[in-house]
Parts: sequence; structure tokens; C-alpha cells
Amino acid sequence: MESSTLLLTILTVIICLYYFVLNKFKSSYFEQLNIPHLRPIPLLGNMAPFVFRRISHMELLQKMYNLFPNAKFFGLYDFLTPIFVIRDPDLISTIAIKQFDNFCDHQGLVNEILDPIAGKNLFDLQGDHWREMRKLLSPSFTSSKMKMMFGFMCQCAENLTNFVTTQSEEAVKTYDMKDLLSRYTNDTIATCAFGIEVDSFKNPNNEFFCLGKEALNFNKPWMAFKFQMHLNFPQLAKLFKLRMFGPKVENFFKNVVATTVKTRDEQEIVRPDMIQLMMENRNNDNGPEFDINEMTAQAFVFFLGGFESISTTMCFITREIGINSDVQERLKKEIDDVLKQTNGEPTYEAINRMKYLDAVINETQRLYSITPFLERKCVKETELPPATPDGKPIVVKPGDRIWFPIFALHRDSKYYPHPDKFDPDRFLNGDVDNSVYMPFGIGPRICIGNRFALIEIKIMLFYLLWHCDIELDVKTRIPLTLKKKILVLWPDGDFWLKLRPKKSKIPITPCLSNGHRIEGQ
Repeated sequence: MESSTLLLTILTVIICLYYFVLNKFKSSYFEQLNIPHLRPIPLLGNMAPFVFRRISHMELLQKMYNLFPNAKFFGLYDFLTPIFVIRDPDLISTIAIKQFDNFCDHQGLVNEILDPIAGKNLFDLQGDHWREMRKLLSPSFTSSKMKMMFGFMCQCAENLTNFVTTQSEEAVKTYDMKDLLSRYTNDTIATCAFGIEVDSFKNPNNEFFCLGKEALNFNKPWMAFKFQMHLNFPQLAKLFKLRMFGPKVENFFKNVVATTVKTRDEQEIVRPDMIQLMMENRNNDNGPEFDINEMTAQAFVFFLGGFESISTTMCFITREIGINSDVQERLKKEIDDVLKQTNGEPTYEAINRMKYLDAVINETQRLYSITPFLERKCVKETELPPATPDGKPIVVKPGDRIWFPIFALHRDSKYYPHPDKFDPDRFLNGDVDNSVYMPFGIGPRICIGNRFALIEIKIMLFYLLWHCDIELDVKTRIPLTLKKKILVLWPDGDFWLKLRPKKSKIPITPCLSNGHRIEGQ
């Protein structure tokens, strides 16, 4: 017992000394470069207000952004890691697009040794491996593929509205919108990515949904802690074997993918989805070598993004629609117009032409950027212009990390008049500069599933407002305040809204896709 205690004490002292020396070395980084910054606190850097839960992570970054209004960029210490935070939209475009080859990588979120399958996902891939995988997967998300998936998405939306309009005799009922909308996104991902029919409204305890809700819930402080450890203290995360997802999640998705591939091979099934594309390229000598682990990694990250991020965005949209009755009425009028034009059978083209629906979604994504910042990692020494008018050019070196503060840019009054106001009309009047609107990212590493996400959101809103009114509940907190102990954008009090089925409800009709009614799978 004594020897083990002594060993633990020695190990703790060594770790503390290591990080103390590292802190002393890194804490003067921006001072030496003469870049605007706030003096860091040992080990915590500039993250102390977030660590002690005085402010949310995205609001802290926004506060620091506002401290340097005349700087093209400033320095931030994410615990021990120096970060170049780029404020200037032109410089963001230069780094993300023109100089992409110099800043083409992300800092990995998952340790591939600890999470061998999840660590192979597209977001974490770097260099040529990322380029090959991106090139291979991109055809899964073309407009033609979205049109082919349209009917499957509509079926999931019909399941949602049928559940809301028939489950209770009451005229109106209060819902946890995150739970409700996560069931919709879960079913959509299951059918469009994995070719598996899941109805999480009729079967609320299905394994697909339960696993996502339990294991992929980023609203848990423990998940935020693990993320910070992997990003800022990777040696400690590896030492203590902190896995982001664990074997249960990986084994489940591996079994799903393996079963799907085997079934399609044996029965010669072909579907327009990601797994099919990877199957077709298994023996491609010019591309990445696919095995079940590689295929699982890409399918898993698609599920992760679709289950969590898209459902959260939907929650913010329905909340704003519930608060702003004028917005809801305009949306309903636009939906009624589409239903008249299509004889009650909405089509892919008709929904994509809805300008006000687009504006509502865009404005919500401006106000509530699910990704508060975008990150790039330098891979080739690059000179940046002076940070301030009286400064000098600086050189960014390989390994240096850069953030684009999306949440702060989207709420900057310089680019958006009355930035805290929910105003979809700003996207109809041509008042928005696209260089400062990037909810899905910017440049070659823009979110590969952005088309999928948008059509999935549009279909859900169309069906929900077609058959229901959205109303506020006593548990709906106004004004909205953000949770301070998690990394993701999330309100205190969660998302609670009332849904009232319309009295003159029009019977739900299956969507049309490519001119043919989609009856099932």
C-alpha cells in the first residue's frame, strides 16, 4: 500500500511539474508576438470564467471578441493551448479558402488508440486521407441524392405528426421538444444512412434511439470534461484512458454496418446512401481501403451529427416560431400556398422553393450557431498580416491552432443590425453578407451533410406546421439564458413547448419523390 501511494505521489508531482513548465513556456506566447490578448491564469488560461460556471463557453469567446474591436485577430489561451482567434472576415476567407492547403487539418477530438473506430471519422481525418475520404463521400450528399431520400424523410415526418395528433385526446399537450425531435432525426438517419426502418414514436425504446440519447448526449458535463481533456491535455486523457464513446457504442454501430453490408451483398440491395457508396468502393485501388471499421467510422459520425446537432437546431427554430406568432402565421401561409400548388402532395422542389422557410432557418442558425467556433490547424508555416494597424506581420507555425468565432461574428452589430433580434426578413432583403454567415463552416471543410441537414429541417417544419400550432408553455423560459457548465449551445430550462393539433386537419398524404409515391422501404 505504501509503495503504491508513493508511486502515485511521485507521478502526480511529475505531471504537475510538467504542466507547470509547459504553462510557463506557453503563457508568454502572444506577448512575444505582440498580439492583443488577455493575461492567462496558470493552467486555466482564459477559461477560468467557464470552468467556474460564471459564463457559457460561447459567451466567453464572444466577450473576448468584443474586447478587441480594432484587431484582425487576437490571442486566447484555451487552458494551456495558445489559439489565434480571427475576427476579420476577409482574413477568415483567406485562411479557410485561399490558403486552405496551409490550414487543412482539424485538431482531433478523438484519440484513435482509445477509440479506434470513432477516431477514423471524417472530421478527425487529416491530410491526404481526409481528401480521399471527402472525395469519396461527397456524392452521397448531392442534390440528386437528397431528392431520392426525400420520400423517406417525409415518412419520418408523417410518423412525428401522426404521433402528436393522435396520441392524446387533449386538444393541446406539452412536449420536451428535444426528445420529440431527436426521435425524428434518429429515424431519418437510420433510414437514409443505414437503410433501417425505425419508428421511434411507435417503438420509443428501440436500440438506435436509446443508444443515441444515452451515449451521445453532449449536454452532460462529463462529456464536456472529456472533450477538454482530449483537446488540451491529450497526454493525461491517454494516461487515464478517457474514451469519448466506449466499446458499447462502437460495437453497436459496427454490428449494424456489418449486418447491412452482408444483407445487401447477399440480396443485391442497392440504396442511395453513404453505406452503398462505400460498398461500391471497397475494391477501388485509387481510393481509401475500406473495411468494416472504416465504414463504421464514417456512418457513426454521420449519425452523431444528425442525431444531436440537427435536432438541437430544430429545437431552437420551433422555440422562435412559438415565441414569434407573426413568423408562425407567415410560415403557415407559405405552407398553405405550397399545398394548393401541389394539390396537397408536397414535393422536393416545392419545399426547396419556400423562401420564407429558408429565411426562418437561416436566421435561427445565425442566432444559435450550434458550432460556436470553427477550428483549423496550421500544417505549413504561413505569414499573417499585422493583428493591429500599428503591428507587424506574424508567422503562424505548423501545429498552431486557429479559431473562427462564428457565434460572435453572427452577433456582431457591425454586420447584423440589432443582432440579438430574431428577424428572418434580413435574409429576404439582401442585407446579409455571406462572408460573415457560416453556420455549416467555410471552405473545403464545410460540413459535408449541410444539404441533408437543411432538407431534413425543412420537411419537419413543413409537416409540423401543416398539422399543428406551436404555443409557449409555462416552462418556456423567456428571455433565453445559456447553460454554463457544458460546451454545447443549450438553454437553461431545456425546450418545452405546446403543440395543438389543428381542428381542420388535412389528412396526411405521402410525399412525392421523382414523380412516384413513396409507400415504404
